[in-house]
Amino acid sequence: QVQLMESGGGWAQSGGSLKLSCRVFGNIFNNCRMAWYRAAPGKQRELVSAIDQDGTTEYANFVQARFTITRDNAQNKIDLEMNMLKTDDTATYYCAADRGVYSKGDLYFSCDEWGQGTQVIVSA
Repeated sequence: QVQLMESGGGWAQSGGSLKLSCRVFGNIFNNCRMAWYRAAPGKQRELVSAIDQDGTTEYANFVQARFTITRDNAQNKIDLEMNMLKTDDTATYYCAADRGVYSKGDLYFSCDEWGQGTQVIVSA
């Protein structure tokens, strides 16, 4: 069964740091691009950062070198290290397998799996 489990959200002061982690269960980690998205109250969900199977990374413009995404293929885990947090970073952060194809038996599925989300609150 495919499951994505986030952890590490919480509260931080502006300028502080938090680290999010996502453990991935099921036959998708090595077949999918992994990503972090966020949804702030009243706003649409947006991509924060992504990392391909080969380690190629992508960051949203608003990250501005403050965040670092990493991938641990041995533990089927991705992390998002967030530094210099701003109040605008307050949102629910979601781990996702959002690109690629994985197999389950003889069947193939597009990578479109999501975690439950973890809340990040940044105060001034």
